[in-house]
Amino acid sequence: MLRTRSQPAGGPKQNRWPSDTLALTLVTVYRSPPMHARKVSSLLLFSGLLASTALAQDAALREQSDKLFADIHRVLAHPRCMNCHPRGDSPRQGLDAHVHSPPVTRGPQDKGVAGMQCATCHQTANYSASGVPGAPNWHLAPASMGWENLSQGELCRAMLDKSRNGNKDVVAIVHHLTQDQLVGWAWAPGVDAAGKAREPVPIPRAEFARIVNAWAKLGARCPQ
Repeated sequence: MLRTRSQPAGGPKQNRWPSDTLALTLVTVYRSPPMHARKVSSLLLFSGLLASTALAQDAALREQSDKLFADIHRVLAHPRCMNCHPRGDSPRQGLDAHVHSPPVTRGPQDKGVAGMQCATCHQTANYSASGVPGAPNWHLAPASMGWENLSQGELCRAMLDKSRNGNKDVVAIVHHLTQDQLVGWAWAPGVDAAGKAREPVPIPRAEFARIVNAWAKLGARCPQ
């Protein structure tokens, strides 16, 4: 069966893998009328060479995709992102990922509980006078998107899993990673209570957006 890769309208254009071309060639050979044995032998030899080339190209694309996701993972695994993707019910703080102070819990909608909502302290922008960070719609990621202690491949597969990510497809994931205002706080985290600038994630936002889009165009493949 010929494998194809579809992409929703308006989304990043994805490449067809070389093995797709190989499959089409083999189907053509199989369905062709009987030929002279020498021609069949030559065609099978050509198909073998094509298979070898396709496998090499697949491996090269896999390597390129894995390198792109490794850079994506550098951002997603940074405390600026990971602190809001805990596997438990309490957010984390700081580069050492200590438990949030004062003690809070995620609540039924991941926005805190009555009397201690996230928005009680976290406004729509950083508040330099107190060092309290802020961005629109401040909240925890769903518990299903807890990323602590996951490998690159595990994190990638969790992020792409529609049953866990809020039914987001690749296009929606790309938009979330590159356009969401709360995610964007990781590049402009403001200052702490002592007035010291917080460390942002390690890759500039424009470069990160380029990497995410390039990874999506290669098929949004996950490392093993």
